[in-house]
Amino acid sequence: MSSERKSILCPNCRKLISRDEPACPYCGLIRPGLHNTAGIIRKIFLGSDPVMTIIYINIAFYVFSLFLDPRGIFASGNPFSLLSPSGNSLFLLGACGTLPVIGVHRFWTLISASFLHGGFFHIGFNMMALYQLGPFILREFGFHRFINLYIITGAFGFAASVFFGTPFTIGASASICGLIGAIIYYGKSRGDSYGEAIYKQAMVWVMGLIIFGLMFRGIDNWAHGGGLLSGIFLAFLMGYNDNKQENAWCKILAYACILLTLGILVWSVINSLLAGKEILI
Repeated sequence: MSSERKSILCPNCRKLISRDEPACPYCGLIRPGLHNTAGIIRKIFLGSDPVMTIIYINIAFYVFSLFLDPRGIFASGNPFSLLSPSGNSLFLLGACGTLPVIGVHRFWTLISASFLHGGFFHIGFNMMALYQLGPFILREFGFHRFINLYIITGAFGFAASVFFGTPFTIGASASICGLIGAIIYYGKSRGDSYGEAIYKQAMVWVMGLIIFGLMFRGIDNWAHGGGLLSGIFLAFLMGYNDNKQENAWCKILAYACILLTLGILVWSVINSLLAGKEILI
């Protein structure tokens, strides 16, 4: 008596198929069993809601940065300095800019800086924006393209900031601007009344970012611009659910981004604990 072949739901079309099928007979997805395994790995690292997982990681790093060097917790000055981590703490955990990247060759900070924030209002505004925009990107672009957009556009945003000479910079806003760039491309590419409404709303956000960046000192407009433009370009390359399925390279890139980011964040914590307060900013 032959052993029963295990069955799975195709991760793409959700039809019941054999786990060891070389391709889904319904939608043509290559190696659906491998994709299913990757989905299990994804749930282990990011749970069922990747947007909230990223928000929790940001909050955890913010709280850790306060306790790592608590001198900035009661900083005086404008309200945006409320509960601010010290420069030393942010540097150790992976702040970006010309000082860390050009000065001491901490190139990995192009990724880690997206998970650091300079105060209570800073992280509050950014996480509220991510909470609003993230689910839309997940729905219209899919999980893997969402991950690529969030991680890669953040890195490109900080690369632009370094290129134009910003000495010290942090925050999730470069990645959030990348999501806005993807929404701009989605709305303009879709082109119907729904797409036009999405496009106009995204342009309102862009105008708000420009006005906010001109009104307040300390806003990293270069990171915002780099994130926005790279988001448009990356969305153009990858497409979205209505016009293109997530292909293999999108998925491979997403898992590479997850592993690289997790490795960098774990290293930043270990590095900060080992370094202590030897480096002062």
